[in-house]
Amino acid sequence: MATVIALTNQKGGVGKTTTSTALAAGLVTFYHKKVLAIDLDPQGNLGFSLGLDIEDSHTIHDILTGKVLTRDAIQKTDYCDVIISNILLSGAEQEFSSSDREMLLKNALAPVMQDYDYIIIDTPPALNVLTVNAYATADYLIIPMAPEILSLLGVTQIKETIDSVRQSLNPHLNVLGILLTKYNQRTLLAKEVKEMAENIASQIGSRVFSTQIRASVSVAEAPAHGVSIFDHSPHAKPSQDYRDFIQEVLNITKQKSHQEGR
Repeated sequence: MATVIALTNQKGGVGKTTTSTALAAGLVTFYHKKVLAIDLDPQGNLGFSLGLDIEDSHTIHDILTGKVLTRDAIQKTDYCDVIISNILLSGAEQEFSSSDREMLLKNALAPVMQDYDYIIIDTPPALNVLTVNAYATADYLIIPMAPEILSLLGVTQIKETIDSVRQSLNPHLNVLGILLTKYNQRTLLAKEVKEMAENIASQIGSRVFSTQIRASVSVAEAPAHGVSIFDHSPHAKPSQDYRDFIQEVLNITKQKSHQEGR
């Protein structure tokens, strides 16, 4: 049975897709896990970052609207299996109107849950029906955030949604941690935001990851080449940071699974 991890933050530009891509690719490259990455963002950046054409293939929108079976929309890449997204998904709030609209993703993934070790979900920078679907499906949330005040506000607004989903849809939803991205430890703002993030993490029963992802141009360059950060710039600081982060994720999930008797 797959462990499902959703990457989320209402604020855009915090490294959510970059982290989703690195996590999915790293689990395969370094730990030989079977991974499915799912793009729930209408911008379609996850598929693009992994070298896929997002215009002429079946998408998560096709799955959620019942046009294709989940297995038929899965594409292979050099790193992992992927279900792509495109701009059609932007109408989900109006289009998905059934009584089970918040459980569409969970129901769609049920037939493939046994095929993977991990399912990684990249969510849109919004708190909408797509985000709620991801929360309803996930075992764990990871919240990437940049050392900026607006990014911090995005994290505080997530708390209410998490509480609501736990009460009505997914009582086992767990916030694995807050990941600081684009980090420069020499700035006063970064240190202040880290302290505030630790306060927020304690309020939602979570933590700030020990690893921070340092800022580097290599992070922005990798998607343009359709390869992971590990292949594009294996010796860059963010590559090492993401490797450390993935190890931390594996350690924490293993510990939690043991505590919960999974």
